Amino acid sequence: MQVRDCLISAPGKAILHGEHAVVHGKVALAVSLNLRTYLQLKVSSDGKVSINLPNIDTFVCWELSELKNLTSCLSDKKEEVQRLDSELVKRLHEFIGVTNGNLDSSTTATLAFLYIYLSLFGSGEMPSLTVSVWSELPTGAGLGSSAAYSVCLAAALLCASGKIPTPLKEWEHTGSRWCQEDLELINSWAFQGEKIIHGNPSGVDNAVGTWGGMLRFLAGKIIPLSRVPLLRILLTNTRVPRSTKFPSIMMPVLDSVDAVSCTCEKVLTEMTCEPITGEHYNILEELIDINQHHLNVMGVGHPSLDTLCQVTAARGLHSKLTGAGGGGCGITLLRPETDSTTVQETVKDLRDCDFDCWETSIGGPGVQQHFPFSVKEEILEVLNRY
Repeated sequence: MQVRDCLISAPGKAILHGEHAVVHGKVALAVSLNLRTYLQLKVSSDGKVSINLPNIDTFVCWELSELKNLTSCLSDKKEEVQRLDSELVKRLHEFIGVTNGNLDSSTTATLAFLYIYLSLFGSGEMPSLTVSVWSELPTGAGLGSSAAYSVCLAAALLCASGKIPTPLKEWEHTGSRWCQEDLELINSWAFQGEKIIHGNPSGVDNAVGTWGGMLRFLAGKIIPLSRVPLLRILLTNTRVPRSTKFPSIMMPVLDSVDAVSCTCEKVLTEMTCEPITGEHYNILEELIDINQHHLNVMGVGHPSLDTLCQVTAARGLHSKLTGAGGGGCGITLLRPETDSTTVQETVKDLRDCDFDCWETSIGGPGVQQHFPFSVKEEILEVLNRY
């Protein structure tokens, strides 16, 4: 088996509209966030398997002989990708010393890597390799950082095992995407990683990381929307721990949030097939304001998010929380004509509130493979340290 080096990235995710209402059977729109996680897989010949996760200060190395002892329960059955192999999970917990269910981010990230690596390679020849990951996403902020990691792991290890081909073409200078069938396989393995990390995930985060763009989520069904415009945003992390509490709410509020999601989907679809106008942005801004008011009615707002909305409104910008609320993160829509001075001044105002803030975009591509020259130098510099 010829295992080759590869360089992969996957985006984070934000909920554009529909958070909280989605658990009551309403539409939610999830979008890719162009803060990406990057994974570099390097083949080695030292008889070791290493994982380096500097974002969470995790650096682990095993001898191949240690890992081979864990593979006696494995088989080549294709059905295994559909559900977790509970016997392998149990062995991995024992192997890395999980006690009393004490699963921090370092432990779950390590478990996810070992699970996918052993599942794909354990029944045959196991390669020595080093996997290093660096993310532009803050962890624990509800922005899909664990899913982006799982998607990168799945794509890199499937590529390395030969189960999917490399999509790279010499003339592509940004990043290359896999075909639909390969993306479905990546997504299914990434979902296994998410189960290891979160227990019972919805599947939305890894689907966004895989396909990118925008997804419609309703009653457990995830539908990727084929074309969406790329929208500039400010992403703000209030650095207040997010809350997932949800009090009982009158149905009309939920119905209105549902209508907001459906209207937004309609507008974004129009923006891909006709000239984009100021009126499109007027509607998007109004929907953001309506949804943020509804989220406050639901009781998932927070004074820090009110501050975000007030600071950006003073600059003529429109913001809402994204995700769980009770703190956490917010997104601010930037119109095409919003100049760099306004953006820079807004970012400064938000950082003066002790918030973290990034200018980025939503609606970009999902998982990609890259030539090293197409990746930012500072990202490569981190990955090449290991």
